[in-house]
Amino acid sequence: MLNMHKTIRQGKIEDHAQVVALENTCFPREQAADADSLKMRLERFVPYFFVMEQDGQLIGMINGMSTNEKDLVDEMYENDRLHDPQGKHVMIFGVDTLPSFRHQGIARELMARFLETARSENKESVVLTCLKALIPFYEQFGFENEGISHSEHGNVIWYQMRYVFHA
Repeated sequence: MLNMHKTIRQGKIEDHAQVVALENTCFPREQAADADSLKMRLERFVPYFFVMEQDGQLIGMINGMSTNEKDLVDEMYENDRLHDPQGKHVMIFGVDTLPSFRHQGIARELMARFLETARSENKESVVLTCLKALIPFYEQFGFENEGISHSEHGNVIWYQMRYVFHA
């Protein structure tokens, strides 16, 4: 019988092929990050790229970047120009869980690690965009809905959510 032990760790460039496969499984083509963008994120957006693996297989991931920009803009997905390791805000680009592993707390564990990392680095807030149907999911973590985002990524309506760290 397999160990079935799940671990969360920092994403690394060697994960690239599995990261791309996971992204393409979890998002429609128009919304999924492409292979080059995911490679850039693995290389540049440390420490905000976490993966969860079970017995060598990636089953979930969360990734984003640190910036001084207060709101998430589409340019951030493809361009590291706005990345600032000392920035006051952290953007989440994606929370992915393999469909066969959903509803097992994987996204919750990844989000907890992500938020704890941001808290430990004294960030002011964490921002993400999501589809309307996912607003309640992110509210359970303490994110607040700020309304319709300016994002046009994937030609859908996104809602900006913000988690604010209080002193």
